[in-house]
Amino acid sequence: MKYRVILLCLLVYPFFYIGSQTPVPPGVVINHIPKSTEKYIGSPSICILPNGDYIVSHDEFGPKSSEYKSAITKIFKSTDKGETWNLISEIEGQFWSTLFIWGDDLFIMGTNKVHGNVVIRKSIDRGESWTIPYDSKNGIILEGEYHTAPVPVVVYKGKIWRAVEYATGISTKWPERYSAVMLSASVKSDLLNSKSWIRSNIQPFDATYLDNNFKGWLEGNVVVGKEGDILNVLRVHTPTLPEEYAAIIDVSKNGKKITFNQNNFVKMPGASKKFTIRFDKKSNKYWSIVNGINELYDNVQPDRIRNNLMLISADNLDNWKIQSTILSHIDYIKHGFQYIDWLVDGEDIIFVSRTAYDDLEGGAINYHNANYITFHRIKNFRTNIN
Repeated sequence: MKYRVILLCLLVYPFFYIGSQTPVPPGVVINHIPKSTEKYIGSPSICILPNGDYIVSHDEFGPKSSEYKSAITKIFKSTDKGETWNLISEIEGQFWSTLFIWGDDLFIMGTNKVHGNVVIRKSIDRGESWTIPYDSKNGIILEGEYHTAPVPVVVYKGKIWRAVEYATGISTKWPERYSAVMLSASVKSDLLNSKSWIRSNIQPFDATYLDNNFKGWLEGNVVVGKEGDILNVLRVHTPTLPEEYAAIIDVSKNGKKITFNQNNFVKMPGASKKFTIRFDKKSNKYWSIVNGINELYDNVQPDRIRNNLMLISADNLDNWKIQSTILSHIDYIKHGFQYIDWLVDGEDIIFVSRTAYDDLEGGAINYHNANYITFHRIKNFRTNIN
C-alpha cells in the first residue's frame, strides 16, 4: 500500500540522547516505566481543564500489573502547556479510560479491568481525588465483560455519547468477541448513576464481511456526521488485507438502536490500529492522527506498523487525505508511537502517545509494550491543508 504524502512537518528521530548516555524519545516524557518492571504503559488520554491546565492519564498492563484484577491508572498534570508534568493521583480499578470535562468537573470513564465493568468517576479538585464506583448509583454503569480504549466522549444535542464494546460474544478470540455498543446520557442527569445511561443493542462480529476478510472491530469513535447524525466509527482488524478499513455504524437519535450496512466500510489510512477522530469547526474537517503505512512495510501485517505517525483529514468520513508525517522511526519491531489521543488547542494540536522507544535497558520489549507516555504539539496544524 502506498500513499502520496505531503510533508508539512517531517520529524524523523532515529535516536535522541541527553549528553552521551541517556536515550530520550521525541516529545516531552510524562512517564517512563522500564521493561524490567514487567509493566507497560497503555491507554493515553488528555484533556484541557477550564483554567488551561492539561491533564493526562495512562494505565498499566503486563505480567506484573493488576490489569486482570483491579487495574491501575495514573493521572498527571501540566500547568505550563505541556513543558513539565507531575503525577497528582493514582486510581485503583480504572482501565482503558477516557478523560473528559463536563460542567466544572473532570470525569474518567472506561472499565475497571481487562474485560470488566464499565465505570465512571468524577473529580471536583482537578484530578487530585476521585469518586469510587462501588454500586450502580455511584459509578458502575454496566456490569459484565466490556472492552474500550481512550475514545472520544462527545456532547451533542443534550446528550453525552461514548462507544464501548461488549466482550461476551460467540467467540473468546480477540477481536472476534467484540460487539459494538453505544452509550448515552442526558447532560442534565447524574452521570454516576447507571439509570442515567442508555445502552443500545449490540452489533456483533460477522466473519462474512469484507469477502470473509473481516476479523473484528473495536475501539469505536463517536462522531457527529455532516448531516447531524450520530455515528460510531470503529477500527477494523483485517490482517489478510493490505488495505485498512474503518466501519461506520449508524446510531438512532435516542441512542437505543445501532445499525450497520456492509457498504459502510471505508478505506482509511491507519484504521487497523486505534485512532481518535475529532471534528474541527474552523477548518470544517475531520482530523485524526494515525499509524500510516508507507512502501517500506508493504510486506508487514498492517496493524503491526506503529512506528510511523501521520496527520490526516477528511471533508467527509470516506475521503481521508494525509497531511503530514509527524513522527517516524526506521524500526517497527521495538519502536512505536500509538494509541494517540489529541485535542485542538487554539491553532495547535496537542497529543499524547503510548511510545515504545530506546532507554537504558535497551528499549521497549517490542512496539506494543510501550515504556513511555509522551506529550507532543503540532503547531499551526491547519496551514497548507492538502
